[in-house]
Amino acid sequence: MQASGCCLVFFLLFSSSLVSFSFALSGVEVSNIARRQLLTFRDRDGNLPDYYEYTVYVPFTFPNSRLRKAYISLQALKNSIFSDPFNTTGNWVGENVCAYTGVFCAPALDDESLNVVAGLDINHADIAGHLPAELGLLGDLALFHINSNRFCGIIPKSFSKLRLLYELDVSNNRFVGPFPDVVLDIPELTYLDLRYNDFEGSLPPALFNKKLDALFLNDNRFTGTIPENLGIRPRSLITFANNKFSGCIPSSIGKMTDLNEIIFLNNAFSGCLPPEIGLLKNVTVLDLGSNSMTGILPNSLLSLTTVV
Repeated sequence: MQASGCCLVFFLLFSSSLVSFSFALSGVEVSNIARRQLLTFRDRDGNLPDYYEYTVYVPFTFPNSRLRKAYISLQALKNSIFSDPFNTTGNWVGENVCAYTGVFCAPALDDESLNVVAGLDINHADIAGHLPAELGLLGDLALFHINSNRFCGIIPKSFSKLRLLYELDVSNNRFVGPFPDVVLDIPELTYLDLRYNDFEGSLPPALFNKKLDALFLNDNRFTGTIPENLGIRPRSLITFANNKFSGCIPSSIGKMTDLNEIIFLNNAFSGCLPPEIGLLKNVTVLDLGSNSMTGILPNSLLSLTTVV
């Protein structure tokens, strides 16, 4: 999927520095949007029954049933928008969903004769709204990018139906609640960006069992310790910065020998640095600033010759 690849390169190059101007929502508006989302859910978590698509009347015909489901999903998203200052979704009308702004279509992976919605990218649109459960109908979706908007509420449980999704970027929004466990049920996910939201609480150990190449958790309100299985999988980049993490850095960090960047900046980590940190032979960025580390720096740090 060419569009997906291009978007991935774009994000790896620029996502750490781009934050768009936003018409800030008041606390009352955030609460109202989140409440509106819960009222649309059939249960409190935003699950979607398998038969749901057959309950929706659609006044168009489509080349295949997957595009019909995409239409239902995208119209639900449009109807969940409170404010669209740049009219990004203004052309989201009619049956040609592949012509909608921010929507990318490609041949289905399991049947190249079918054209399907493979990507949704509405970054920097400053849209205010919530995510409907109907997004779970986008079963061919490979990337979902909505960074730098004003989406509120939670990530619906129906996202577990996105079995092909490998990039999920919801950074720089107003999402709330505990870590969104639904991402643990997305089997192909390799890029997860939750930066600049209001997620809180501890991280589930199962997060680090996933094959995530890039994991952005910074600038939320996460607390607790980093799970001991931090280094069980190879990664390229992880950032924990600007949260309220505490405790020690797990010694398993040394197993991530392909790691390029890891950032612990501005938390409440304490104790000594594990000597295993010196095994990160390929790391170029290691930021431990603004924490409460104690003790003597391990000699193994001298092995980190690639840090700049």
